[in-house]
Amino acid sequence: MKKQCIISISREYGSGGRDIATIIAGKLDLPIYNRDLIRDIARQMDMEESELKKYDEKARNRLLSRSVGKYTNSMEEILIERQFDWIREKAGSGESFVIVGRCAETVLSDYPGLISIFVTGEDEFKIQNIMRYLSVGEEEAKAEQVKIDRKRRNYHNRNSNHKWGDSRYYDLVINSTPLGVEGTSDLLIQYIQARMDALPE
Repeated sequence: MKKQCIISISREYGSGGRDIATIIAGKLDLPIYNRDLIRDIARQMDMEESELKKYDEKARNRLLSRSVGKYTNSMEEILIERQFDWIREKAGSGESFVIVGRCAETVLSDYPGLISIFVTGEDEFKIQNIMRYLSVGEEEAKAEQVKIDRKRRNYHNRNSNHKWGDSRYYDLVINSTPLGVEGTSDLLIQYIQARMDALPE
């Protein structure tokens, strides 16, 4: 793309948001960043990726961590800042990309080429998807949906200037149930292309 395009996709668990992000990245020939950014950060910190993942998207342990001014020994908070720095570095390089979660719509809010999307879905649709993802029954899928969405909401609300899923702070909030993953992806690509066409040269 001649103009920088950063597509930030947040999503409810089971809505197909990650698959939608993958399809969009593939059709627009853009790199996609999700949990794999932990691999780069682990390398920078000279840590094992599996060790660092234990602290991902978690609140700091108040009993085992201390903060003095802007300094902290909390691995959870250190990882958050490293992730945000990593995202800013990618954007600052002029690269176009798709990023899933990580409060990117807040971290990169000053970039004119940012397009922020929140993917939701109807409960039955999400539960069926989770049952298929995890090969579990309905009750287990419902419990997992509540747990993962609570984790995402808490992470986002701690590290962003707005509430997770609040439509006022995203360019587009879309229900993936009526069109499914493929149809929703196609519709979003049309929107993204229209947005990029509207950007000044």
